Amino acid sequence: MPEVTDQGSRRDLKSVSFITYLSGLLKTQLLTEELVNGVEIRCEEKGSCPLACHLCHQTGREQPVPTPVLLEVTRVVPLYSLVPDNITKEVFKSTMMSSYWCEGKGDVIENWCRCDLTAFSNDGLPNCSPLKQPVLRLAPHLEPSSTMVALEWLDVEPLIGYKVSDYIIQHKRVEDPSEAEIYTGEVLSLVDDLFSGLGSSCVVAGRRREEHHHTALYSLVFKCLEPDSLYKFSLYAVDSRGSRSESSFVSVRTSCPMVDDSRAEEIADKVYNLYNGYTSGKEQQGAYNILMEVPPQLLYRVQHHYNSHYEKFGDFIWRSEDELGPRKAHLILRRLDRISRYCRALLRSAYIQSRTDTTAYMFCRSDEVPHSSNAWHGSLHETRVLCMEKLISVQRNMYGNAKLR
Repeated sequence: MPEVTDQGSRRDLKSVSFITYLSGLLKTQLLTEELVNGVEIRCEEKGSCPLACHLCHQTGREQPVPTPVLLEVTRVVPLYSLVPDNITKEVFKSTMMSSYWCEGKGDVIENWCRCDLTAFSNDGLPNCSPLKQPVLRLAPHLEPSSTMVALEWLDVEPLIGYKVSDYIIQHKRVEDPSEAEIYTGEVLSLVDDLFSGLGSSCVVAGRRREEHHHTALYSLVFKCLEPDSLYKFSLYAVDSRGSRSESSFVSVRTSCPMVDDSRAEEIADKVYNLYNGYTSGKEQQGAYNILMEVPPQLLYRVQHHYNSHYEKFGDFIWRSEDELGPRKAHLILRRLDRISRYCRALLRSAYIQSRTDTTAYMFCRSDEVPHSSNAWHGSLHETRVLCMEKLISVQRNMYGNAKLR
């Protein structure tokens, strides 16, 4: 550690070890016994100074001075407890608490912040303890499927300060991402709609306590979404004072629709038999009805299997136009335009098999009488909810060039 000394008009820079420096402070009583009692300092050698460091060497000495040291704090105490004077200690404590929890613009009263008169926003709401933005994210344990998306976020209520009374969730299907956001989508209150059970059964809310942490983890499972669709979800917190946080956003596209590939192959065989040979009006109408009833993704696989097995007799499009006529064939084939390019690429796979995953999720319901719509809630932590773990079965497509075992 460098130390500056005055020698007349000349100032010299010399080096002393940190141990020597601490000892000097103790001798001059600049380092009080209270400080020493608050933090125990142990020093030990941890290597030596590098030769390139000019501060580690003294003029006329070859050996580098004192080695670097490692400080270990063995007992942690609040800074204000190290102040001997009681009045000063209370002022110091109050200032530290205000700075940490209330941004220095108010006083800590029990577990909340009483804001100063100057700490109010333009809308008249106290802002010495501003709401943090909750971070919405995809739930890592539940991968999105063709109809389901699971989201989660950590509670943003601190130990001292504002009280989160509710979380507001918005979700909507985005037809064109480039369009202006005029339609906000469906808006749900975690307390009034989901925990109360008054909202849609297609959205399930849960809450669990994080291990070794005072906060809670909230979760949402959306179970009735459209396949191969882009959805935008947003979340913001509301506190007991009426303030709201900044919104957090997540956009996700659901997986391609489920396909029963065995059924698609059966339909391809049936259509071939109807097309093959003499085709009466009854057979034509039967083939038309079958192809119009199947969903677009299954129709795509029917075309794939038909061409794989019977293309030598004419491909699916040509045979449909020949047997059903251009108008009816067009009505059938234009339904394939609804399939995205991404799903088209997957539907060209040689084999498609389905898989069912079973995953646990949290399901919570409040046992309290719902609040009126214009009433402020207290802390969400005070809302009594009964939670249980449930299982959800999720179907997924498996695509590949060879059959999976």
